[in-house]
Amino acid sequence: MKSSFNFEDIIQICVGAFALAVPISFSEEAWQLAQTLPFTNLLLLLSLSFLFLSLYTFESVFQRNIRTRRLLFVSRIIFAYVITFFIVALVLLSINKLPLLTEPLVALKRIVVISMPASMGAIIVDSFDKE
Repeated sequence: MKSSFNFEDIIQICVGAFALAVPISFSEEAWQLAQTLPFTNLLLLLSLSFLFLSLYTFESVFQRNIRTRRLLFVSRIIFAYVITFFIVALVLLSINKLPLLTEPLVALKRIVVISMPASMGAIIVDSFDKE
């Protein structure tokens, strides 16, 4: 297990996020769901994203050994989600489905909805090369 976060990890997170963000971002169902989703459900999705990122990272990436690497553990989860968030935003922007200036709340909701599965793809691909 590496004890740092490097450029290879960033690329793996980007590729994993992109792999799941692309097909979901092209789905009209995801766009519509985001528009109608109440704020509390949006917070629940965000919480579930962090919960599952944490569980998977704890079990697979860190193999239950975070005692001396808590900061790295937490930063890896946050960093994976932030990268995923921007990858999803970029994909939505490129297909003209990110109404950031006209409907910023809808844009944010779309990013959060699609980031949930995309963040799991990101952390799974990130875990592939761990010893």
